[in-house]
Amino acid sequence: MMHMTLYWGIEVTLLFDSWKTDSWLSYFLSLLACFLFSSFYQYMEDRRIRFKALASSRSLRSSLDVPLLRSKGRFSPANFASAVLFGVNSAIGYLLMLAIMSFNGGVFLAIVLGLSVGYLLFRSEDEAVVVVEDPCACA
Repeated sequence: MMHMTLYWGIEVTLLFDSWKTDSWLSYFLSLLACFLFSSFYQYMEDRRIRFKALASSRSLRSSLDVPLLRSKGRFSPANFASAVLFGVNSAIGYLLMLAIMSFNGGVFLAIVLGLSVGYLLFRSEDEAVVVVEDPCACA
């Protein structure tokens, strides 16, 4: 039976019918996996943002002289890699959302704590990195 309210118990089904917990050990290992997976999500988001900043800074250096004539290649290797990272990160984010939709309180806390710790470890310096996609103020 699927819970529709937040509950606290060790019997959880996460993402797949085969991922069920029935003991404290399996529940703890599942919570640890959720914690690590959500921290990895923050790491991947940091990599994606830094890669995008690196790719845009390279294109901005060459286009600062004549911003209206710069070429924006949609299929450049940097844009392709950024799109792949975005897709991977989106998939991880949706899987985390689906895990939270198990409505288990421990899973919810493990994912929120994992996201918080991952943000602290990998993304707390993001405020210093500003990605400017278009230097023209009118765009």
